[in-house]
Amino acid sequence: MQHRRFVLLGIGGVIALVVAMTLIGLGQNLTYYLYPTEAVDRRAEFPDGERFRLAGMVVEGTVERGEVYRFEVTDGGATIPVILRNSPPPLFAEGVPVLLDGSWSGDTFDAGEALIRHDENYRIPERGGTAAEG
Repeated sequence: MQHRRFVLLGIGGVIALVVAMTLIGLGQNLTYYLYPTEAVDRRAEFPDGERFRLAGMVVEGTVERGEVYRFEVTDGGATIPVILRNSPPPLFAEGVPVLLDGSWSGDTFDAGEALIRHDENYRIPERGGTAAEG
């Protein structure tokens, strides 16, 4: 009986250790996902250099191509200037929703990666057309 209790306590300790290590690992690797209004409101929680994800719509007429891409994103409430240091994805354009991974650099969001956001309703374009026309 004493041996069984010792084994059960050992197994319980190992399980508790695994759970604790998992929770600590998740907390350290957690990347926040904010819209521009939330990012501006919660600016103090994300000092310069602390990574988070910014989701928004690329503002029409703001895309400047060069060594880096400069543009603005909005959610209809706040607008944030963005510098994208890597090449954007193929479907990147004005008026397209994007998800950016980066951090604040002053009042500008310094992004290293951009993804195009879309909903789960994918439609195959008709022959010779585009998805927007389909």
